[in-house]
Amino acid sequence: MSQELLTAFVTFAFVASITPGPNNLMLMASGANFGWQRTVPHLLGVSLGHGFLVLVLGLGLAQLFEAYPGVKTLLTLPCAAYLLWLAWKIAHAAPPEKAKAEGHPLTFLQAAAFQWVNPKAVYMGITAQTTYAPQGAGWTGAILVAAVFICVNIVSVNTWVMGGTQLRRWLAHPTRLRVFNWTMAVLLVLTLVPIVMDLV
Repeated sequence: MSQELLTAFVTFAFVASITPGPNNLMLMASGANFGWQRTVPHLLGVSLGHGFLVLVLGLGLAQLFEAYPGVKTLLTLPCAAYLLWLAWKIAHAAPPEKAKAEGHPLTFLQAAAFQWVNPKAVYMGITAQTTYAPQGAGWTGAILVAAVFICVNIVSVNTWVMGGTQLRRWLAHPTRLRVFNWTMAVLLVLTLVPIVMDLV
């Protein structure tokens, strides 16, 4: 991968990873409700799970989506249902002092599995592999793109977790926490709008 292509790809990966989406909103809410340490498995599940998705896309899944669009629809429907369930969980999350006993952040495997039904993650992966993989590099190019994406993504999503942890003290007031959690839940539901529009 040339220096110019690498720079362009890192820029794309950073912008795609740092902008609001289901993963980042959930990580911010988890950081606010459970703290950074308890959110680490969720964070790693997002970055490593997405990296694995990017790799598999580079090895041929993107072609499957193009040949059989119905496969993408089958992945999108459970995504929408799962996002609605997560939004409900966020809206009803316990106050920080009770979260340790009453609530649980997403596990590594749950966060990694979510990448496969997250349209933003899939689109990011397809774009990365089709636009930035070195020409003629084959499977080594797919691995390189996935590895670079993981490195950039893990820094970007950690920013959202840290933002949530910084809000933790301010959210100690029950009313503020309730407003924050419901706001995050509504924003998460709103991420479904482009998904539904795409299906229609």
